[in-house]
Amino acid sequence: MSTLYTNQRKNTEKTWLLMSLFLVIIVALGYFISAYYGNPSILYFAIFFSIFMNVLSYWYSDKIVLTISGAHPADHDTYTELYHSVENLSITAGLPMPKIYIINDPAPNAFATGRDKNHAVVAVTSGLLQMMNRNELDGVVAHELSHIQNKDILLQTVVVVLVGFIAILANIFLHSSFGFGGRRGSSKDEGSAGNVLMIVGIVFIILSPIVAQLIQLAISRRREFLADASGALLTRYPEGLASALQKISSYSAPMIKANNAMAHMYISSPFGANARKGMTGLFLTHPPVEDRIKALLNK
Repeated sequence: MSTLYTNQRKNTEKTWLLMSLFLVIIVALGYFISAYYGNPSILYFAIFFSIFMNVLSYWYSDKIVLTISGAHPADHDTYTELYHSVENLSITAGLPMPKIYIINDPAPNAFATGRDKNHAVVAVTSGLLQMMNRNELDGVVAHELSHIQNKDILLQTVVVVLVGFIAILANIFLHSSFGFGGRRGSSKDEGSAGNVLMIVGIVFIILSPIVAQLIQLAISRRREFLADASGALLTRYPEGLASALQKISSYSAPMIKANNAMAHMYISSPFGANARKGMTGLFLTHPPVEDRIKALLNK
């Protein structure tokens, strides 16, 4: 039977698995590229880069995410109600008070980030604060605090950095390969071997961001249901979060800085209701809002 503690353990295991997978992918990419160009220093750089990115993603991914989203620290006097909501629910959950950030965006949304509960951040948009009443705001805050409590935050934050860099590296190599034509073999055999290696490398590089996207999707959906349930238990008022989700999902416009790499972090898709209607279920980073509301209200 799955419990809060088994979920926390699984999230920790997934984080280390993801970081290990990133290392393997980048080293493999480095091997193919170095073999094709006949330059072993590329492989050495790939090994160094993969280790460096794992360290960076663990210690600094939250700062990268906050920068990408355009979030800034919330002033206590300006956002008193938000501070009281986060403070009261943190005490109820037995969590240290996280830092609070604001994203100046009319679209209602929120996310939590950080490497652990002692270094956590809750970020909400200005649009969310304008649209929600107190019960709904508490529901959203409780949902994000549940991500912190469930140890989702490190995993989902690391995904932003590592998955993003896999796609960037693949794109750089594909452009450089087709733009410059690669190296030429000194003989017919070397040329044939080089062409085969090039094909294998390109296939691998094309698949890398696809695998990364599948990892992102796999991480996202079930954890949202668990955070909804945990948040409802925290407030003892599931109707508040259900109402908040309904309002958020009805907002049609995307966020100003909507980003594919960060989509899975938000409480709802940052691309707006219109985009959600056009997407197939396979590529949604969140379960359908209707299903989440039904689960909260036991319908």
